Amino acid sequence: MPEPTAVERDLQRLESEMKRLEAEYNMFFAGRLPKPPWETRKRVEAIVKQYDRSHIQNTGDRFRFVTLQSRFAAFIDLWDRALRAKEEGRSGPLVHKRADKPTEPKRPEDRILHLASFKDPLHEQDKLHDLYDSLTEARREIGEEPLPFHKFAEVVKSQVKKLRENGSAEVAFRVAVKGGKVNFTARALKGAKE
Repeated sequence: MPEPTAVERDLQRLESEMKRLEAEYNMFFAGRLPKPPWETRKRVEAIVKQYDRSHIQNTGDRFRFVTLQSRFAAFIDLWDRALRAKEEGRSGPLVHKRADKPTEPKRPEDRILHLASFKDPLHEQDKLHDLYDSLTEARREIGEEPLPFHKFAEVVKSQVKKLRENGSAEVAFRVAVKGGKVNFTARALKGAKE
C-alpha cells in the first residue's frame, strides 16, 4: 500500500478534527462543557482555509475536501443558530426538552354525556337516535366498537318494558364515561307512575 500523500494526511487530520469539534459542541450544548470549543473550531477553520486557497491536484482528494468543507459549513451554521438561540433564552435546533416523568396517555375524563327518558321508545324515535348517537360517540372516544342500532333499540325497549312492569311509567337512560369506560344505565323515574 503506497504512503499517503501530505494532502491525504491533512484531510485525515481535518476529518478527525471535525469529529472532535462535533463531539465538543455536543458536550457544550448538553451542558458538559462551560464554553463553546473556540480553539478546536479555529484549528479546523485554518485547515479548511488553507486547502480552500490552494489547488488540489488529485480529483479524489479534491472531492473529499469539498465534501468535508460543505459538511463543516453546515455544522457551523447549525452551531451558530443553536448558540444564538441559547443566548436569547429560547430552545434552539440542538436543545431538547427533557421529560421529567413519562406522560401517560390521557384518559377521557368522567362526565355525563346524555340523558333521555322514555315512556314508549317506539313512538320516540328522535330521542332514541340521539341517545344512540351519544353512546356511539362515547364508545369511539375510548376505542370501542359501536353497537348496531337494532341491538341498541332492543336493549332500550326491553329495559323500558321491564321497568314499566315494575310500576314506573317513565324510564331514564344515561350515557356517561367513568374511569375510562362507557357507562350506559337505565332506571325508573320516581313519582312517574301512570
